[in-house]
Amino acid sequence: MQLAHTAIVGAGIAGLTTAASLHAAGIRCRLFERARDLRALGAGIQLSPNAVRVLERLGLGPALRRDGVAVDALRFLRWTDDAPLASLRLGDDGREAYGAPYYTIHRGDLHRALLACLPDGVLELGADCAEVHEESERATVVFEDGRREAADVVVGADGIHSMVRTGLARDVPRYTGHAIYRGLVEAERVPHLVQTREVRLWLGPGQHLVTYPISGGRFLYFGATATVDEWRAPTWSVPAEGAELISAYRGWSDSVQHIIASARELTCWALHDRAPLRRWGGARTTLVGDAAHSMLPFMAQAANQAIEDAAVLTACLRGGVRAAPSLRRYQRIRRPRVERIHALSRANADLFHLADGRTQRERDRTFGETWSTGSLAWLFGHDAARGTHWKDPS
Repeated sequence: MQLAHTAIVGAGIAGLTTAASLHAAGIRCRLFERARDLRALGAGIQLSPNAVRVLERLGLGPALRRDGVAVDALRFLRWTDDAPLASLRLGDDGREAYGAPYYTIHRGDLHRALLACLPDGVLELGADCAEVHEESERATVVFEDGRREAADVVVGADGIHSMVRTGLARDVPRYTGHAIYRGLVEAERVPHLVQTREVRLWLGPGQHLVTYPISGGRFLYFGATATVDEWRAPTWSVPAEGAELISAYRGWSDSVQHIIASARELTCWALHDRAPLRRWGGARTTLVGDAAHSMLPFMAQAANQAIEDAAVLTACLRGGVRAAPSLRRYQRIRRPRVERIHALSRANADLFHLADGRTQRERDRTFGETWSTGSLAWLFGHDAARGTHWKDPS
C-alpha cells in the first residue's frame, strides 16, 4: 500500500520539482501557491550536474538543451585585471566526471518546463496557506479564506519565509549585510562572454560578480554583490539604478565595468539565510528547498539542493506505507549533505571577498585545488535518488 495523497505548499522550483517527481512516481499530489499568477522572480540560475540528473529523469532534457546553455567551464578571475585564479573544465570533461551537463538557464524557462510536467488540476493559484495541522491519520492545510485540504503528507516548499516552517521553529531569516544586484545584458553587447559558454566570477575586496549566458545564449545574466549594512526596504527586492552599481564597482576591471554599464535593467536583492534546522517536520509534515535549508548563493546550490530534495523525498514516499518513517528517512538522508553545503556557502561569503593582502594571496594560490574536478565530485557527481556517486555500483 502506498501513501495516497500529498499536499505541497509553494510553487517555486522546490514545489514544482517535488510535484513533478511525485506525479512521475504515481503519487497523487496537489500544489498550492499563494500568488494569483505564476511568475519566476530573478533571472539566471546555474543547474549543476547533481540537479540536472534529476531533471533529465523527469523528461526535461529537451527543454534544458533548448532554453539553457551547456557550460564548458567555470572560471575565477581577479577583480582588477581579469587575471585567472582557477578554472574548472566542464563540457565533455564534466559529463565524464559527473555524469551530466552543467546548464545555465533563465528561471522562467525552468519554471515553464517543470509546470509542463504536471497534469491539469494539480496546481491551484491564489491559495494562501495560513497554518498546517497534524493529526494521527492526516495533516490539514488551512488557507486564509478558511478552506481546508487534508492529505497524508504536507510538504512545505514555501521558501525562506515559509509558513509551514513556523510550525516547527520560531527562527527568522538572517540578513547577511550583503545585497546582490541582478541584471541582463543582450548578447550582442558582450558577444565574447556569451560565445565562450562559461560561468565567470570576479573576486575582489568585499564583493564579487558572476556572469553566464542564459536563454539559449540570447542574454548574459550577471549578479553583483555589494555590502549594504542595513536593509531598509519593506520588501526583499527593489528596482535599482545603474549608477549605484557602477559606483560600487569603481576600480574593477574594464570587463566588469562594461558588463555593468550594459545592463538594461537592475534589481537589488537583500541576501538572507537561516540557520539549519535539527527537525524538518513532524509525523506528516516536512520541508523542501529554502523552507528547509535556505542558504546563500555563494555555492550556487540553493535550487540544486531543492531539486535533490524532491528526488529523495519522492523515493522515500514511494517506498513507504506510513508517513512518519518515510519522512524521518528523508530528513536523515538529506540533512548532512545540505548542512555541509550551507556551511560552505556561508564560508564563501568571506573567502570570495578577501581584501588584497597575504590571506588573499594564499587563497589564490590554493584556489585551483578547491575548485578542481576531483575535489567537487562529492557535490556534482552525487546521484540523489541513489544516495551515492553516479559512477558507483548500485
